[in-house]
Formats: sequence, C-alpha cells, structure tokens
Amino acid sequence: MDPISDMLTIIRNALAVKKETVSIPFSNLKYEIARILEKKDLVEKVEKKGKKVKKNIEITLKYQDGVPVISGLKRISKPGQRIYLDSRKIKKVKGGYGIAIISTSRGLLTNEEAKKQKVGGEILCEIW
Repeated sequence: MDPISDMLTIIRNALAVKKETVSIPFSNLKYEIARILEKKDLVEKVEKKGKKVKKNIEITLKYQDGVPVISGLKRISKPGQRIYLDSRKIKKVKGGYGIAIISTSRGLLTNEEAKKQKVGGEILCEIW
C-alpha cells in the first residue's frame, strides 16, 4: 500500500478522536513531510524514536481550544496516478489557508516555496 496515504490516515484518525500523539513507522520521506508540518506550525513537535528496524516518528498534534489545527488532509498524487505540476500551475490551497507538499528536484517544498524558487514537481498532498 501507499505509505504516505497511511501516514495521513493515521494523523486524520488521531485528530478525530483528539489523541495527543501519534506514532508512524519511519521513512525519510514521511519524516520530511512531518518536519514541514512542524515548520508550518500545524503540529507541536516531531521526533525520531527507536533504533534500526524499530524506528518510529512520533508526532505531537496541535489543538486550539480543543479544536485540531489541521482540519483536513488529502493525498493528491497516488502510486496509480502520479500528478506533476509545472511551477506556473501551482495554486494556493483553500485560498492560502492550507499548504501543498511538493516533491521537487530540490527536495520537499511547500507550494509557496516551490513557486518562489520556480520549480515544479510531484504534488504529494494538501493539508489545511
């Protein structure tokens, strides 16, 4: 199955039941996505836990007045249908309230950073 979809589903389900932290099996791609969420202030904290085969990413979720900061997550490019965008076709997510994570030749970038640097790539997911 798709590991990024699994990660987004784990976060979505944890937010629905107001869990404080979630643990996700480690991969560099998932860790970079989590770090972008932390940098954009959508989650409290991201940590690597464990060693070798038993590595996990622990994400502390963020709430404001009992309401999750993240209201939605959506996988865009899937293993069965990859979606690539040119830098000129990158749009705002939810009128600028959300972010899109794009895999570019310069690493993972948000839609704003990719547009600024004039690089396109595979649009992985949208978070708002």
